[in-house]
Amino acid sequence: MKRKTEDNLKVEEPMVAYGIANFTPMVAMMGNQYANPSDFDLLKLARKGISKKSLLALAKRISLTIEEVASVLHISERTLQRYTPQTLVKTEYADRAIELALLYERGIEVLGSERAFSSWIKSPNYALGGEIPFNLLDTRIGFTMVLDILGRIEHGIFS
Repeated sequence: MKRKTEDNLKVEEPMVAYGIANFTPMVAMMGNQYANPSDFDLLKLARKGISKKSLLALAKRISLTIEEVASVLHISERTLQRYTPQTLVKTEYADRAIELALLYERGIEVLGSERAFSSWIKSPNYALGGEIPFNLLDTRIGFTMVLDILGRIEHGIFS
């Protein structure tokens, strides 16, 4: 039986307590090589483009269908299906994919687990007028609204 010590308890604390809150493994899945990417690293990644294979790996990781990913990226599902696994999606789609990955990382950080965030983002939210947060991700304003609600939750404001 493992004895509880102060060292064992540290693992259960939020990542922010250890200065690694910005670690984004979902962005890393899309070709980013840095554990703590700067905005310039993300800019370079978006400009280079993200392969369909990486995009689908992200979708699988966050439990989204191709149809859902296509709607967030503003690309037709059929076009996305026609791409080969190595095809790089254009900058504007890569930019939105990175934004989606960062949103999921932030949500997991605030709510504590992928399961909790996946459930939250697909459920109607009173603070958003009863809207489902995921349905707002078709616009940059919607992304901002969802991030604002996560900030409110993080600070204990009713959301």
